[in-house]
Amino acid sequence: MIAFDEKLVQIGQWPLRSIGVETLQVNVGRLCNQTCRHCHVDAGPARTEVMTRSTAELVLDVLRRYDIPKVDITGGAPELNPHFEYLVRGARALGRHVMDRSNLTVFFVEGKGHVPEFLRDHQTEITASMPCYLETNVEAQRGKGVYGKSVEALQWLNRLGYGQPGTGLVLNLVYNPVGPSLPPPQQALEEDYRRELGTRFGIVFNHLYTLTNMPIRRFLTDLVRHGNYDRYMEKLVQTFNPATVEGLMCRTLLSVGWEGALYDCDFNQMLEMPINHGLPQHIRNFDAFLLAQREIRTGTHCFGCTAGRGSSCTGALSHAPARTAQAA
Repeated sequence: MIAFDEKLVQIGQWPLRSIGVETLQVNVGRLCNQTCRHCHVDAGPARTEVMTRSTAELVLDVLRRYDIPKVDITGGAPELNPHFEYLVRGARALGRHVMDRSNLTVFFVEGKGHVPEFLRDHQTEITASMPCYLETNVEAQRGKGVYGKSVEALQWLNRLGYGQPGTGLVLNLVYNPVGPSLPPPQQALEEDYRRELGTRFGIVFNHLYTLTNMPIRRFLTDLVRHGNYDRYMEKLVQTFNPATVEGLMCRTLLSVGWEGALYDCDFNQMLEMPINHGLPQHIRNFDAFLLAQREIRTGTHCFGCTAGRGSSCTGALSHAPARTAQAA
């Protein structure tokens, strides 16, 4: 299999470099109330990796010292971290735009019923996992009973003003393919979601993001178990799209692990590939000037972000059709 760096050389984009730090993505741990088949974090109810208050304080200290406009809080289910609300309050008090990556069903966990109102009160953008508008597909990926709770959670958020015109409360949905396939065109699928969820449940939202399942952690295990790994990787390589490289999230984002280590993205974090090339590797040594010029570590998994229309934390990267490996 051709290396990802070789593809970058072919299109004149090697080495891949950061062009700034616009988003600090903070993974507050792997504890989750769900165990999804596609999860690249391998999160679940039994995980014990949880960001401490002292590490959360270091995150806020970085935000005080540097003008990083966006804070993207993820997990696991980030709301299960006992310092999640402290982090949201602190970032919002500093004037940062805060995003919560929610699985929706966490709102029904004991002690978390106040979280939707908390997020509303702190003008927090919600990006919620909703891998399909059909119950069968959602529960095949995320477990029995998840679909009904997800619908109920979305209706709850709508009543609070999320997704409603003029409120400023942004509600995004995230689609992941159920199996080893690439997501369909984002705009067309968004129209399907609006029609189906609106007609059947009265649900409204702002945007739909389509994400490619990354061949790491639990999804990798699933691919190997079913004999689909080679075929899936071949598909990612063959549909490599040069038009996606300019917009890769790692070029404007830094990922912070639950222990404070720094990574180029959340995927590198799960593969234990910290920032290197002599740059700061922990948030206690954060230097935005140096990190904004860093060389980004890449690997075979990066083909997941450049296949087809591309994939990042905010969905598809290109509306242009994919180009095959030969055409690239």
